[in-house]
Amino acid sequence: MQSELEELQRWYLSKCNGDWEHTYGVEIGNLDNPGWRVAIDLAGTDLEGRLFAGVKDHRTEHDWLDCSVEGGVFKAFGGPLNLTEMLDVFRRWVEG
Repeated sequence: MQSELEELQRWYLSKCNGDWEHTYGVEIGNLDNPGWRVAIDLAGTDLEGRLFAGVKDHRTEHDWLDCSVEGGVFKAFGGPLNLTEMLDVFRRWVEG
């Protein structure tokens, strides 16, 4: 079974066509509260316009995630140990 990061890498590579990657892409960064943020551009992909119900799960101060699609971008925010879970939400949506 592929890890969430490996799956994201494969998804990203499958979108690279000589043009898409020059304008769009994937960003992973940190938050100062602490936590993670992920932004994945959907423009020009089969996910553009696909319904995403969103995920909000705030379990504790450091165990939480909030995922949505806004303006053609999958956006995820989560606690300092939730990066894998955030990527898994994206993976499951891609596979769904």
